[in-house]
Amino acid sequence: MPKRRSVALLVETSNEYSRGLLEGVLAYNKEHANWSVFLTEQGRGAPPPVWLDNWKGDGVIARIDTEEMAEAMQKLKLPTVDLSAARQLPGIPWAETDDEAIARVALDHFIERGFKHLAFAGDPSFEWSSHRGEHFQRLAEEKRRTVHVYQAIPRFDSAFTLTKERKQLSKWLKELPRPIAILACYDHKGQHILDVCQSLEIAVPEEIAVLGVDNDRLLCEFTSPPLSSIIPDTQRTGYEAAELLDQMMSGLTSTRRRLVTQITGVQIRESTDVLAIEDQDVAVALRYIREHAHHNIRIADVLKQVPLSRRVFENRFFQAIGRTPHDEILRLRMNRLKELLTSTHLGIGEMAKLAGYEHPEYMAAAFKRETGMSPSEYRSKYGAAAV
Repeated sequence: MPKRRSVALLVETSNEYSRGLLEGVLAYNKEHANWSVFLTEQGRGAPPPVWLDNWKGDGVIARIDTEEMAEAMQKLKLPTVDLSAARQLPGIPWAETDDEAIARVALDHFIERGFKHLAFAGDPSFEWSSHRGEHFQRLAEEKRRTVHVYQAIPRFDSAFTLTKERKQLSKWLKELPRPIAILACYDHKGQHILDVCQSLEIAVPEEIAVLGVDNDRLLCEFTSPPLSSIIPDTQRTGYEAAELLDQMMSGLTSTRRRLVTQITGVQIRESTDVLAIEDQDVAVALRYIREHAHHNIRIADVLKQVPLSRRVFENRFFQAIGRTPHDEILRLRMNRLKELLTSTHLGIGEMAKLAGYEHPEYMAAAFKRETGMSPSEYRSKYGAAAV
């Protein structure tokens, strides 16, 4: 019998992002590997565990966020996959999130709610935060929107204290135009913003809407109000990292060096569940579309909600949203289909009905035209069943 391989998982268990990575590794191990796994309970940036010095293993999947961890990995001289974007140990495969996709999803989320004023709250401790902010500003400029940027005191800076950070954040929030939508670089920053908004008696989401990243459910649900968050497909990344490590331990050479965590959508909670549109007729129509897009509505149904001719309504809708009413209905239906494909095992007919299509064939053709993939191809690539 082949030797059972020993693999160390040096990944923090303290947040949803990393737990998702571990879930993906677990899925691969159950399906293909049956490794003997060494998993240590730890937080982000924790030092290498003491047992690592004398460990005789076969491979490592780690979050190499610090120089200390990088040095420990070099000493091991084992096949290693890095699940951190910090690149503390160049030359080995690594994983990072699709920061441009995060920025694009956030911008679309805010624009569809009618926000003209936008902001980004970052943490310069992390390079990925800077990337998200840069992409968000660039994409917003393409839509002729300006982004107000806040950079926190770096959490690892000797000058950092929670009191100083709250004071600086409070000053920035007070000076922002309203209503405004803020993309927080990750959920913890979103939590800080909501906490300060509460102390300043700023109405969320009516005056300030806040969107996080990572969809750490416990963290998001404990905030007041609950925090909307962008959902990364960390399980797929963990699965792919385990698959890559398995190949490396078998002596196989892979040209794949970079794993990219894709984005599956937004988990909408109260912190962004609002429409910020000055044109009240358009606001009424958009709210109706959001609530009924999955019920096979037509433009004629939307026109019954507003005292406008079709031509005037469509012009004003496009000016406010940047899309036609028909495109908005299609976009919401496509988003619903993507959600159903990635999170359920429903058949095509059931999904078509839930997404607002009378005929599955028409739904499949529309999905192919929009995404370049058939529903089954999309599910195979992004669905939970594929992990």
